[in-house]
Amino acid sequence: MSKKQVATSKAPGAIGPYSQAIIAGNWVYTSGQLGLNPETGELAGDVQAQARQSLANVQAILEEAGTSLDHVVKTTVFLKDMNDFTAVNEVYSSFFSEPYPARSAVEVARLPKDGLVEIEVVARRK
Repeated sequence: MSKKQVATSKAPGAIGPYSQAIIAGNWVYTSGQLGLNPETGELAGDVQAQARQSLANVQAILEEAGTSLDHVVKTTVFLKDMNDFTAVNEVYSSFFSEPYPARSAVEVARLPKDGLVEIEVVARRK
């Protein structure tokens, strides 16, 4: 199976040896997206602002790959503090509608750039 790199300036560039996303067959696998503003490279403010920016970054990458949030089947949410679960859910639910994607949410010791949340997705291409 061939794979194709996805890259867009509408989301932060990779800060290491990885791609923003990879298309493999009819599937798009995004790398984890922090709440980084793609223009400034700065983290958004609180956890909700970072979650909103993270999902906006995911959305931009999916659009570059020829798909959308409507085609996401699985998400993984990495939280610096599980106490932020409810706050992130409020933002998350404004980006997705039923049937919601399958999801895992885990607390991690630390995220790159000391982010508060990072989100990755798997989506089917249109």
